[in-house]
Amino acid sequence: MNKILMMTGLCLLASACSENSTNEVAEEMINDVLAPVAKKVPYEMTLHGDTRVDDYYWMRDDERKDPEMLAHLEAENAYLKTKMAHTEEFQQNLYDEIVGRIKQDDSSVPLKRRGYWYQAKYDGTREYPVHVRWADGSEEQEILFDENAMAEGHGYFDLGSYSISEDNKIAAFSTDLVSRRQYSIEFKNLDTGEIYGDKLINTQGTAVWANDNEHVFYVKIDVQTLLGQEIYRHKLGTDQSEDELVYKNDDETFYMYLSKSRDGSVILVNQTSTTQSLVLTLEADDPTAEFVPFLPLEENHEYAVEKLGDEYYIYTNWDATNFRLMKVSADTTADKSTWVDVIPHREDVFLQDATAFDSALVVKEKENGYTRFVVHSLASGESMELSFDDPVFSANMSGNPETTSDVVRIGYSSLTTPYSVYEYNLASGERNMLKQDEVLGGFDPSNYQSERIFVEARDGKQVPVSIVYRKDMFAKDGNNPLFQYAYGSYGATIDPSFSSPRLSLLDRGVVYAIAHIRGSQMLGRPWYEDGKLFNKKNSFYDFIDVTKGLTAGNYGHPEKIYAMGGSAGGLLMGGVLNMAPELYLGVGAHVPFVDVITTMLDASIPLTTGEWDEWGNPAQKDYYDYMLSYSPYDQIERKDYPNILVTTGLWDSQVQYFEPMKWVAKLREYKTDDNLLIFETDMEAGHGGASGRFKRYKQTALEYAFYFDLLGISE
Repeated sequence: MNKILMMTGLCLLASACSENSTNEVAEEMINDVLAPVAKKVPYEMTLHGDTRVDDYYWMRDDERKDPEMLAHLEAENAYLKTKMAHTEEFQQNLYDEIVGRIKQDDSSVPLKRRGYWYQAKYDGTREYPVHVRWADGSEEQEILFDENAMAEGHGYFDLGSYSISEDNKIAAFSTDLVSRRQYSIEFKNLDTGEIYGDKLINTQGTAVWANDNEHVFYVKIDVQTLLGQEIYRHKLGTDQSEDELVYKNDDETFYMYLSKSRDGSVILVNQTSTTQSLVLTLEADDPTAEFVPFLPLEENHEYAVEKLGDEYYIYTNWDATNFRLMKVSADTTADKSTWVDVIPHREDVFLQDATAFDSALVVKEKENGYTRFVVHSLASGESMELSFDDPVFSANMSGNPETTSDVVRIGYSSLTTPYSVYEYNLASGERNMLKQDEVLGGFDPSNYQSERIFVEARDGKQVPVSIVYRKDMFAKDGNNPLFQYAYGSYGATIDPSFSSPRLSLLDRGVVYAIAHIRGSQMLGRPWYEDGKLFNKKNSFYDFIDVTKGLTAGNYGHPEKIYAMGGSAGGLLMGGVLNMAPELYLGVGAHVPFVDVITTMLDASIPLTTGEWDEWGNPAQKDYYDYMLSYSPYDQIERKDYPNILVTTGLWDSQVQYFEPMKWVAKLREYKTDDNLLIFETDMEAGHGGASGRFKRYKQTALEYAFYFDLLGISE
């Protein structure tokens, strides 16, 4: 019997214990619960004359079947549950609060393509959407996919994507039941509902149709590295073994994906690394022809293309650090002397995205961290900036499949504005809101305030920071709890956007801050270059300096700070923990990439080879030495660390479960404090966590309860 329950029972039987004494006994016994201690099996790794000893290397099992490894993860889960048992009611209340803000019966904004409207609809408390369509001018809807029915019996389910044949009669759809990004593609007759016998396994998840309605192209992945290096052509009604290999990429530093031009005329192979791009094209009317390079591969040239009529628009960094937009005739793409500037390079403006319509080009650009959208008329050559309500926001062009449209659709939100979908008229700039997410529970945006400030880093650089708080709970007197988040890698820019779960923090007086540290492209391409390879430590320094700047500016109490990051942001958390643990009351590290050297030396691990240009290849001594100097796993020391919550997924294909598992084991061994270190593994999920609309918020509620418990807040 559980000792706590047994003691409680004895008290009740003897009528000798008060409620308070029972709670005190339970709390004392919880505090006495010992954390799992992992066995140590020294594993030596020598390179460049340096020997590292990894006592927890044994935890790696690519099959995910080792009984001892699984037992240790279960022990960690049990330990977390025990240590957080006193917050379970609060966790449930937080979860109910979070999901209570979500409109249960909801749907996406309909999207029109080739005479049909497409929509995803949520019903009640069901976890997954139902995908429907209807012919333009008709009100009769047909169900394409009911993800709830498809997910039955599976602990994890992901409908990767679906694409419709050019005659609108057949859907190619992909599913992942493990969360390893290993998708199976199947085919459904939309007239009869029949699922064909064709099944394409171990794919990237996207099927691109040729215009003959019987051939599709897909990327097949390596089952070990999960890299997609081969493109196959499949003919409907045949076995996958008969599929023809039509292109193979032998350079494993490239990622590869397929797409189709928005006018439906060309199928594109897009290969990208951190520093190079290669695009190949195939006429969609001639699926048995060969893919041809848009341009021969060039060192340090990144580009993407979009076709419009007889021309291609090229988003390129050729002689343009912050990118520019050019165009070229479809007949002379490989001759760069024929490329013509459409939007020239500007040193102080980062060109982030561009979408071409028959009547106009719409571009997204950033200047000093602020976003703007500009429409360029193809007829008049005049330009027009689109208007938005917030000075700082997150917005992207999405849902614009047809070049003939006279409107551009933009998804928009800010730290105080729920996600909204707008259409802007390309001629007048007139804005029409199609939908704004409804936030239940009495949400009033006027209760909240957002700010953009700049904090000076140790080398004098000004780091942008986006901040949001509840007005009536913030006096800027330095007493508020502070929750600081960042990512800071791959050039990924975390624009300030709305989060309804975050209201559970703000409504309890927490100030939330996003540090736009180097490694992102918030201040343009140089901001990214200054946070990668031999400049990676700038990401850590920026985060630490932002923390100090925010407390100096009275945005948060220096003893009430919680830091959080995931994936490469988990690497950030690991580095910050080693460099400045004294600054933080608590840290949340989710699916953290923390064993940098070992992972980047192992080409069998997914994503390794494609990321040498991001982190460096430690097979080279200069990279080895620099990466070793910040690698969170290697730099753990015998010292005090703050309270730490770590999460992972057993089936994670991007950051393998054994990285955080080893990191936690070593932290337990080395740390000299009594602070809480808890570790949760979702035994059914991967990098993105639990699937479904609501289940994912269980982890959010856990993290918030963890932080609030450290603050002494229990409701």
